[in-house]
Amino acid sequence: MNRPATVVSDEEPDGRRIRGERRRAAIIAATLHVIERDGVSGVTHRAVAREAGVPASSATYYFATLDDLLVAALTETVEDYIRQLREIIDSGRDQIESLAHIIADCSGPGRLRSLAEQELSLLAVRRPALRPVARRWRETVAAIARQYTGDDLVVRALVSTADGLCASSLLEDEAPSERDVVAILRHALGLN
Repeated sequence: MNRPATVVSDEEPDGRRIRGERRRAAIIAATLHVIERDGVSGVTHRAVAREAGVPASSATYYFATLDDLLVAALTETVEDYIRQLREIIDSGRDQIESLAHIIADCSGPGRLRSLAEQELSLLAVRRPALRPVARRWRETVAAIARQYTGDDLVVRALVSTADGLCASSLLEDEAPSERDVVAILRHALGLN
């Protein structure tokens, strides 16, 4: 007796695909942990696989090159920041205050993740594969600035100010308060 072929619909992914997505996510998370602990220079397929608790071949299966791995890690952080920012804005909070909250968190509980994101963003200067992802956050900040001004120079000033605040909050012993960050961002936009 012939059995009909099993059809897997797009609505119900099979178990292998789910396990594959979980393993891929674990490898990305492990990459970020390695960067948080050892910096980008510590990222190798073996180090990431060891951190994720998977065979080394898994890291190279999902991410053939280190650039692929680093792009995925930077994408994860940028998308997470954008998601957080949207959630805060959607809760009814002012966009500048929302942006200030994300920036102020760079030196707080989110410091290690911010450090990893900063290191990956700076690496984009030398690794073109990272540039489009690194630009996503800057484009998001620019979109917020455009809500307040049509002057491209002022938009660029806000983006640069936000970038500088993120970097300086990681460098300083005492990071600026959220209130101070709001004041600085508003000043950059000429809203004071």
